[in-house]
Amino acid sequence: MVYINENTGNLDLAAALAEVSPQRREQALKFRHENGRRLSVAVYLLLKKGLQEEYGITANPVFGYSEEGKPFIIDHSDIHFSFSHSGDVALCAISGQPVGADVEVPRKISPSLVSYTMNDDEQAQINASPDPMMQFLFFWTRKEALLKLTGEGIRNNMKEVLVAMEKYHIDTIVTDNYIYSVAKFK
Repeated sequence: MVYINENTGNLDLAAALAEVSPQRREQALKFRHENGRRLSVAVYLLLKKGLQEEYGITANPVFGYSEEGKPFIIDHSDIHFSFSHSGDVALCAISGQPVGADVEVPRKISPSLVSYTMNDDEQAQINASPDPMMQFLFFWTRKEALLKLTGEGIRNNMKEVLVAMEKYHIDTIVTDNYIYSVAKFK
């Protein structure tokens, strides 16, 4: 299931910090800017909401981390999640199987970023699109969701991320305000 907060700018940070675990509060307060703190708390609150709705878990989740740095919920390693945020949008995907998610809000995309991260076919589709920025974000969210699923994170050869897709399923949703992708193993 996907949980989204479309306007984290309205989040009462002081009240929200009181609702999260001490671990998450400490992580959120490391951000220099209030927006980073707000996004860190917002994705956590989405996870809490999803855990309560889907699993009846009301306790604050506490995270452990794999060797690759991927977080998991201590005492609930069978529940998988992925956080993402962009602009004022926060997203949390929760699943009974490994999951990766990415959300992006429309923004100016530099041609150098397109050529560095997209292969020739993807670049051709972006250039032919009536909305090149959204076409870029379509590919970008799919790539980032897949890399979060596999635990690889952003890597040097972004052009090849979507080439071998036989093991994966990716859903992509486009709205007027943002685009997101959720990746799972088939």
